[in-house]
Amino acid sequence: MTAPDAGTLDADLIRSRVESDWNRIVELLSRKIALQSVSAKGITAEHMKRSAEFVADELKLVGVDAKVVQATNEDGTPGAWEVIGSRIVSPDAPTVLLYAHHDVQPVPDASAWNTDPFVATEIDGRLYGRGSADDGGGIAIHSGALKALGDDLKVNVKVFIEGEEEMGSPSFIPFVSAHKDEFAADVIIVADSGNWAADIPSLTTSLRGNTTVDVTVRGLKHPVHSGQYGGPILDSNTLAAMLISSLYNENGELAVPGVASEEPVGGLQQDVDETGVRADAGVVDGYVLAGTGSLASRLWTKPSLTVIGFDAQPVEGSFNVISPETRFRLSLRTAPSQRPEEAQSALMDYLKRSAPFGAEVEVEAGENGMGWAMDPNAEATKDALEAMEEAFGVAPINQGQGGSIPFIPELQRLFPDAQVLVTGPEDPKANAHSPNESISLPGLKDNVITEALLLDKLGKADK
Repeated sequence: MTAPDAGTLDADLIRSRVESDWNRIVELLSRKIALQSVSAKGITAEHMKRSAEFVADELKLVGVDAKVVQATNEDGTPGAWEVIGSRIVSPDAPTVLLYAHHDVQPVPDASAWNTDPFVATEIDGRLYGRGSADDGGGIAIHSGALKALGDDLKVNVKVFIEGEEEMGSPSFIPFVSAHKDEFAADVIIVADSGNWAADIPSLTTSLRGNTTVDVTVRGLKHPVHSGQYGGPILDSNTLAAMLISSLYNENGELAVPGVASEEPVGGLQQDVDETGVRADAGVVDGYVLAGTGSLASRLWTKPSLTVIGFDAQPVEGSFNVISPETRFRLSLRTAPSQRPEEAQSALMDYLKRSAPFGAEVEVEAGENGMGWAMDPNAEATKDALEAMEEAFGVAPINQGQGGSIPFIPELQRLFPDAQVLVTGPEDPKANAHSPNESISLPGLKDNVITEALLLDKLGKADK
């Protein structure tokens, strides 16, 4: 890649510019929170259009030729209100796509909040409000970084601010496919993840994929009395429990042939703190965490299986009968680099051939989502890590994510030559999707500085 100018801007100069623009950045985020951009109330609704228009107007203020476009779902129905735009500095410069989303999670119970969820409230260096971190913070980072660079910007910038990420992005692929020229880039920065801590930066190195299967276990053709037939005939709930338990070894690790396991991508700089995990998850005192190896690998890159649905007779109203069949749903989080279809097939094959006592087992395939793994050796990765250390003043501690963000591997599939970087405004105290969501303001400032430095590095003439 080549750029129109050489050299990099001084980190102190960038910090000074961000400091001068700081009130505007916080005000932007505060106004965004007040818009109540809850996509669950209707991705095509007027409040979501207003949210998109607000973001587009803010991007125009920092030099982006932005516009609001309504997506179309695969079935042809109207989709989300999306924001796309660009700022082109030179046909010879590298191109960077900046991603964030403007929709937010609902607030089912405002009484669970300590503040009004849609009024930005600063307390002890954190700004509270729904969408403050997820992903209003991402929008603020992009805006602040572009403002800080100003006329010193040396890369072409394309912007996509999505309007339905919290709803699973149903019109994402049709929209991107219809606007490929407006998405094509050398580097894609997805600002929708988080840092190790508010004062310790991270690149997200990997995301697990996911797949689901529905399983029916049948031991009888009809219910029978437990006193008359119990003993030689096991109820289907017990058979289902036996089948599920057979998926694990003695250490509580998933042990299904063909379901892959990986170690943390790019190496492990620091393991996850078990005390923090136990406290955050509400683990009971006597429970021993399952699995072996680093806790990070168990959370980020090794597969995990969860029974997310189980059809059984409720305790209230139960009676002495042997249940003939039981249905349950399994959700499998797959290693970042394994195709979910491959893992799903291996799981289905195992379930079918492992029926306890010869019971009938039927397995129905569900949806799949591909995982993603960062290229730790890419030039953009090295630039990002350098920018983080310069901005935060400490070395990054990279981390994977155990969950899935399906559109990231889809972006990588559509643009296979692009280097993808996953950054973001969150930290362990952000409470995204939960009551009292917040963003660290010092952390946000360092994130803005990081992205400005990164964009400057990506535009160096020797790239």
